Amino acid sequence: MLQQMKSMNGALNDKMGIELVELTAQRVVGTMPVAGNTQPYGLLHGGASVVLAETLGSVGSAVHGFPHRVPVGVDINATHHRSAREGVVTGVATAVHLGRTSACYEVVITDEAGRRLCTSRITCALIEPR
Repeated sequence: MLQQMKSMNGALNDKMGIELVELTAQRVVGTMPVAGNTQPYGLLHGGASVVLAETLGSVGSAVHGFPHRVPVGVDINATHHRSAREGVVTGVATAVHLGRTSACYEVVITDEAGRRLCTSRITCALIEPR
């Protein structure tokens, strides 16, 4: 399943350098380089953290819903605790709720020293594919 999802990474995830390293419905782990994903002051862009969080939560939701349901994001929020200037950040999405029609994940993004940079929550509706 991980190889299948990697081949469907998508243009934005490719541009951001997001790599999936672990994938189950209960837990998804991915990495993203800081380089190329910064704001004008050289810090990791908050929007880049949200892209990573949404990717991980959506992918977990897709695994949970497969093959009868597909995820569509309905809510995401993020609290940025600190930033990074270099290296690679890691996001860990942990399932909070895996239901028949929705899935919710908490995503914690850390730097290489293990410091929490961002906490996010994403909820996806699980709908029948067209």
